[in-house]
Amino acid sequence: MPLDPTKHADWEIAEAAEGNMKTVYELSEKLGLDKKELLPHGHYLAKLDYRAILERLKDKPDGKYIDVTAITPTPLGEGKSTCSMGLVQGMGKRGKSVVGAIRQPSGGPTMNIKGSAAGGGLSQCVPLTPFSLGMTGDINAIMNAHNLGMVALTSRMQHESNYTDEQLSQRGLRRLDIHPKKVEFRWIMDYCAQALRNITIGLGGTSDGMTMQSGFNIAVSSEIMAILSIAKDLKDMRERIGRMVMAYDKQDRPITATDLDVAGAMTAWMVDAINPNLMQTIEGQPVIVHAGPFANIAIGQSSVIADRVALKLADYNITESGFGADIGFEKFWNLKCRYSGLKPNCAVVVATIRALKCHGGAPIPVPGRPMPEEYKGENVGWVEKGCENLIHHIETVKKAGINPVVCINAFYTDSDNETKAVRRICEAAGARVALSKHWQYGGDGALEFADAVIDACEEPNDFKFLYDLETPLSKRIELIVKEVYGGDGVSYTPEAQAKLKRLEADPEMKQMTTCMVKTHLSLSHDPKLKGAPKGWTLPIRDILTYKGAGFVVPVAGAITLMPGTASDPAYRRIDVDVETGKVKGVF
Repeated sequence: MPLDPTKHADWEIAEAAEGNMKTVYELSEKLGLDKKELLPHGHYLAKLDYRAILERLKDKPDGKYIDVTAITPTPLGEGKSTCSMGLVQGMGKRGKSVVGAIRQPSGGPTMNIKGSAAGGGLSQCVPLTPFSLGMTGDINAIMNAHNLGMVALTSRMQHESNYTDEQLSQRGLRRLDIHPKKVEFRWIMDYCAQALRNITIGLGGTSDGMTMQSGFNIAVSSEIMAILSIAKDLKDMRERIGRMVMAYDKQDRPITATDLDVAGAMTAWMVDAINPNLMQTIEGQPVIVHAGPFANIAIGQSSVIADRVALKLADYNITESGFGADIGFEKFWNLKCRYSGLKPNCAVVVATIRALKCHGGAPIPVPGRPMPEEYKGENVGWVEKGCENLIHHIETVKKAGINPVVCINAFYTDSDNETKAVRRICEAAGARVALSKHWQYGGDGALEFADAVIDACEEPNDFKFLYDLETPLSKRIELIVKEVYGGDGVSYTPEAQAKLKRLEADPEMKQMTTCMVKTHLSLSHDPKLKGAPKGWTLPIRDILTYKGAGFVVPVAGAITLMPGTASDPAYRRIDVDVETGKVKGVF
């Protein structure tokens, strides 16, 4: 019998369940893989040779494609990964051929407040410890590839400052004339290390490099992670890494990884990482884990390759988008599906009574602190008011031409009256609604949820993008703000306005997608504005370009690429049983 999630921590449940896991060979047989398509990393973790699988199954029709998104979350998250795992388990209970596709967690949040995003309760991805602590080394490969680029850039700057043009030529180099104050790249590491956001490097003599301002970002914010999430194959990845802009010269011309002769070596670190990883739910259904980009700076999705493989291996692929539908789903809709050419059959909007209360007027929960007392009792009025946010996200999904299913991600503390209010309001808005108790009961608790999604997938839809690539950048931004966020319009700083004008005159812009950056805690740019705020304007303070990934990135508000570690982080409760080697406390 599985442990009771109301009495045991997630890591305890995962540890108990791991004794009954399928081996990767059993999972491989279930998926119909050829022997050479499975690349084992021990008994319970493997990589998949995506090229061999896609080539062998190229003529097989794709399965049904389901995206899991959510309402605007509280700072505690609303359980999209848990719902994704629960839906996979529920479909498994219904006898369906199903595969999940989720992102790999970052070591920073795992050791901080958020945890590993493996799901929770009786709906988790296992084995939990390797999932949370590096898995098959993909993030390590990204760090090595990215930091090699930084090594190439900084060493080139040092040599150009120490050698004449003739001496550079003797070494097979040409002067790139890199501007030390126009370096776009920074170092990366996979922890939340606020002390490294801004540093000075090159202290010492001329042999120690150029003295300059620099810093660290968290590994999953690297453009290489974004490239991993959208690359079609290794050739596409190699070309994209070569186009990455790492700095500008003194004439304001871009310096790319190709200019530094490092693109090939950076890609060499990624040869194994491009293959997706095979894991499983607590109940033994296959889960593909791949990529892990920030959802409020990159696209926040599992990889295109993972979804393509899953759609060939199963009749249903459940994939997940980061944060709420205004961020994760919008990027799934207008970026990921554009890159992949895939069309979804259904989208799930996850909601919790807790988050609806927050949007309806309850105090905002603070990570690491006890839940406010107001959340412990029934308050239908708060829930009904908070449903304005849920309805907004339902309408966003409908604008993509996709059939929405609302999943009420049940907490055992929710009241029947609160749940009934959500069901009534959503059904009146034309959405299917399912109450799911997968956290407490696993697949058996997700049968209503699974049935609603299966039904939605059988209905035809009219999937369409919000904009085409011929649409000017200013119009794209305005469409996203008005149609997805619910704002009145857009304002620009002078710097952003100048970049907008330059980008709209650039023919390459028509080949790039628009990846918006804003807070995930509100439909607006202001995290304090809950519900579905009206009468506001989105202020764009900067516009970045990630030419390798192919993103134009309008930035609203202050978004840091290196989070900070809180005063009571998770690592304080993580330890190892020195007799067995088992890790305790990862959640």
